[in-house]
Amino acid sequence: MNRFGFILLLLSLLGGCASTPPTSVHQPMTARPVHQDVPQAGNGSIYQVASARPLFEDRRARYVGDTLTINITESNKASAESASNASRTANTTANVNALNVYPFNVKPLTGLGGLNVDAGSSNTFAGKGDVENTNAFTGTITVTVIEVYPNGNLLVSGEKQVSIGHQQEFIRLSGVVNPRDIRSETHSVDSSRVADARIEYKASGYISEAQVMGWLARFFLSVLPF
Repeated sequence: MNRFGFILLLLSLLGGCASTPPTSVHQPMTARPVHQDVPQAGNGSIYQVASARPLFEDRRARYVGDTLTINITESNKASAESASNASRTANTTANVNALNVYPFNVKPLTGLGGLNVDAGSSNTFAGKGDVENTNAFTGTITVTVIEVYPNGNLLVSGEKQVSIGHQQEFIRLSGVVNPRDIRSETHSVDSSRVADARIEYKASGYISEAQVMGWLARFFLSVLPF
């Protein structure tokens, strides 16, 4: 491979890495259904082994590979306010009318009529801080059960990709769902009922890259003292 081909390969690898933002959700983000080794009757005109469920069992997700819809309704608001005041005042006064140097009986300060010393200091400090943060995220995403815990809780994970022109948007979610929180009529659960939830909304494309500071600028910003 010549130098030109190596450069093209390197650029293609970098471009491929940049097209998918890194994630912190549980992996994998999908799973195939696990085969159940349970003796069952053969397929018939209506009965199908692959999709059969007991007569009194609902369609809630409970096995690896089942899907579940998550209603993302995140609205967080945090605020903090602090104030501090400190003050200190000190005064010192000294008067010297005469000074006798024993045993010479010398009075060097009598000609000055005595000596008065006044000293004072004052220090005042006042500080105030105010922080407010508001986040809102709404939407829906369908995830897959990737693991079933011994107590019946479901570890779910999923990703949604939306491409608009040269811009790609990624919505990812993972967490632990209690099957009792699943609405049987809509087969969905709110994100506020998901434990250990990890919700991400990221984008990839030249519009997102234009909003990110370059690595060389970040380097100088971290090492320069001014």
